[in-house]
Parts: sequence; C-alpha cells; structure tokens
Amino acid sequence: MKVHRLKIMRIVLSLFFLIVTSLLFLDYRRIIPDSWFHVILSLQFVPSLLKFSTLLSLSAFGFLVVLILSFLFGRIYCSTICPLGIMQDVTAWLSRKTRSKKNRRYHHAKAHNILRYSILGITVAALLFGSTWLLLLLDPYSNYGRIMTYFLKPVVVGLNNVLASLLQKKDIYTLYPVSIPAVKAAVYTVPGIILVLTLWMSASKGRLYCNTVCPVGAFLGLISKVSLFHFRINKTACTSCRLCEFSCKSACIDLKNMTVDNSRCVTCFDCLDSCNFGAISYTVRKPAASVKEPELIPVTPAGKKKDFDASKRAFLLGTVAFLAGAARISSAKEYPKNARPTTIPEEKEFPVTPPGSISIQHFTGHCTACSLCIDACPSDVLQPAFLQYGLAGLMQPVMDYHAGYCNYDCVRCTEVCPTGAILPLEPEPKKLVQMGLAVFVKESCVVYTDETNCGACAEHCPTKAVHMVPYKDDLVIPETTDDICIGCGACEHACPTEPFKAIYVNGKNIQSVAQKPKTEKLENPLENTEDFPF
Repeated sequence: MKVHRLKIMRIVLSLFFLIVTSLLFLDYRRIIPDSWFHVILSLQFVPSLLKFSTLLSLSAFGFLVVLILSFLFGRIYCSTICPLGIMQDVTAWLSRKTRSKKNRRYHHAKAHNILRYSILGITVAALLFGSTWLLLLLDPYSNYGRIMTYFLKPVVVGLNNVLASLLQKKDIYTLYPVSIPAVKAAVYTVPGIILVLTLWMSASKGRLYCNTVCPVGAFLGLISKVSLFHFRINKTACTSCRLCEFSCKSACIDLKNMTVDNSRCVTCFDCLDSCNFGAISYTVRKPAASVKEPELIPVTPAGKKKDFDASKRAFLLGTVAFLAGAARISSAKEYPKNARPTTIPEEKEFPVTPPGSISIQHFTGHCTACSLCIDACPSDVLQPAFLQYGLAGLMQPVMDYHAGYCNYDCVRCTEVCPTGAILPLEPEPKKLVQMGLAVFVKESCVVYTDETNCGACAEHCPTKAVHMVPYKDDLVIPETTDDICIGCGACEHACPTEPFKAIYVNGKNIQSVAQKPKTEKLENPLENTEDFPF
C-alpha cells in the first residue's frame, strides 16, 4: 500500500528535528552557528515556557506555537518536534523490524489517567511553588539532551580521537584529538535510568512513556481533546480488521467502541497508512452524525495474549545492574606529579553559577539541566552538579574550576541557554559579572609550605584581582582584591595544590557587578620630545 502523504511529511519533519537537535549537543568542534540554537530550540515547549516566564517577551514565543499547533492538530509536537519522542519512534521501528510479524502488533490498552495526571499535577504544583525539580527530571527535551551529552557524545569524541590518531600517521591533520572531561559517576544515574526506561517502553509498548510519565505529553493531551482536527472511525466502512489498532503505538484506538482517545494520540498518522478501507479519517471535529449506523462486531483474536512479565523483570534487573555498575566506577582522581598535597578543605559557602544567571535561586528555578551549555562551553568549566545545589539540583550546570575556568571574553553559555536560566550577555558587560570572590588560604600555598616562588594564580588572573606582594626574603605571596575579582576561577584552576586549592572561588548567592580593573599607562620615552629620535 502506498504510504499516506501525511505520514511522509511527519517522518521528514521529525527526522529533521531529531538530526539538527542531536547535532547541537554533539557539536564538539563548535561549528554550528549560535543562531541555529535559537531557531531550533525555540519550539521546545518547556525551555520556551521557562524563558518566557523570565523575559516576559514575545521573542520566547515557541511554546505559544506549540499550543496553537496542539489546538489545531493535536499532539503534533510529540511526534514531530520532541527529540525524545522521535527517539522512541526510531527505537520502536527498529524493535518491530527484528520481531516476528505477529509480535510486531500493538494492542489497545486502557489509559493510565490517574498516574499521568497525578504526575502532571505534582509537576505544576512544584512549579507554582518555585521548584523545577520534577520538571528537571521529566522534561523530554532535557532528558534527551542529557542522553546525548553523557552517553553518545563521549562515543563520538572517542571515534574522532581514534580517527585523528590514524590520520596523523599519514600526516593528515584535518581532525585533532579532543579531551573528554571526567564526570562524577553518580551523575549518570538519572539519565541512565531514563534512557533504559524509554528504550524498554518504546521497544515493547510504543509511546507508553509519553502517555504515562511525561508531563508535557499529559498537558498537550488535555488540549488535544478539544483540538480542531480529530481522528474518526467510520463505523460503516470499518471491517474490524484491527490493522489500525495493530499499528497504533499509542494504544489509543478502541475498535470495540469505535473510538480514538485523542488525548493519547500523538498524531503519527500510522493508522491512516495501515487502513485499507479508508475507515479512519483525520478531519475537522464535529458532532456525531444523527443517522444511526449499523452496529458492527469487532473481530477478536483467537487468544488473548498474556502480559509478558519477563520484560518487566529484565528491566528491573537491568536497572539494578546499571546502578551497581555506576557505584563501582572509581571516582579517584590522578593528580599531576608536580601537585602539592593539601589538607585544608575549601570552605565554599555557595556554588558558582554561570555568568548571567542572576542568582542561585533564579538559575536553579529555571534550569532544566538539558546540558546544552555544558556541551557549548569551550573550556569545560561547566560540569553537571552532584549535590552542590542539593538533591533537587542534580545535574544542573555548576562552575567546576578544577576542570577548567571561565574564559574572560567568552559568552557562549549565555547565547545557547534555551530556558532563560542564563540570560544573554555581551562580551564587555560579561567581563564585569562577579560570579564569586577568590579566597586565599595562606597555609596551603606552596610559597608558605615550601618557601618557594609560584605565582601561577596571579599570572592567570585576567583582572589582576590576584597579585603578588612581598612575603619574606626574596619571596612574594598572593593577595586578592575583591572589588575587581569576577570569580572566573583562573586562579583556582592554575593553583598546583591538590586535592584542595590554596586559592579558590566562593560563589555569590546573587551575582553583582565588579569594578573595572585599573589599567596602568605605559610610559613612552618619546612622548613630549620635539626632535626626531634618530
């Protein structure tokens, strides 16, 4: 049978959004222009909604477009724009290709309305009280971003490094090795569980995750109930062959009652393609016809297939094995040979949030931990948080100055953030954003402990907030000036002491504006001379 044209359009659009969104996270060479981020991610529902709540500007209009599309056509967002939903469709398609013809079939199932609307209600209630912790865990776009960042990107970078090594032996330097920053093993837990959960559900039950767990799917499902276009079953034309039911990955076609649950339907158009008699139509919603149609008895299968509990057991065992494996991953860090061991811990009152995040409360209240800024950061200073923001802020980006430091004129993270958690900044104003203050621990400094000159922190400080002053004999020791310190972490990253730094950045609860660093004018010996010097 010829594939329905609506299905072809949906597949083309969904592959486009899936590929482009994936490239945003996998672009380890940072080739993609910043404008792409705004265009593509503007249609992601949760990031656009959070950005609008921050800026109160129609420039963050993407969620409005999604709402209008849902009122018109149903859950077109779930099947065409949402990357996690499209990933599930690809998984389901591959799974069905490997099964026997009989096992490829989906079957109608009752809606888990209590579960999905309870999750939606709790998520909305948490948002109203200023917490994004549930949205952080369940937002489909953010989950897809974490899957790309933590699992697929290291594979892509690893392949790049292997290929770069092979090409360099042939004196070809088009590719170059790229480092893969270390991440705490525990951070992989949540994206790992979501990855296993979505793959298992999509491979065995189609769009079960979207219709039971995802709050965005539940919310758009409520709108789809009253959407302009609906799927309808013509009772007269239908022969109850069940081909439409077998192809429905949302399990929302009920041939016994000749109805389609439009709140669960993701508008994939697979049923239109499978029906050989034109009994299913996608038309403008209208009242049921007054003409009484003949009652048809649906054809039932020879035997009802029992639930396959083995897959559930395999999922639970796999999850336990994953968590156990993650717990065994060593978190030990190999320090450089020239590192100086220290015992005085860094007493950081607040974690350091990215420039332009205004405050810790604003940042944690709007960030969904999609990891896009982590991917975009050229110095790898942005890392997923473990418990720096508390349990609710797990995986939200934090400035880790042991991994890198914030480049003085870099505004990359402020340009790509889709939720408004990090507001846009121009390079010059960004240079004065005070994210934290440098704290010097004299007793840990090698100048004090080893009585040897160092000065690495002062050499790397872009504003000279860290400078060297006389100490004793011919030695000089660091000193800090809070007024011009921006908390970029260059001093902390350069400090050779481990595991605790002799100089570190204590974050600020509310970011402020630092004073401009003083610039000394160099004396020109030729200035005010009347004669030509030679």
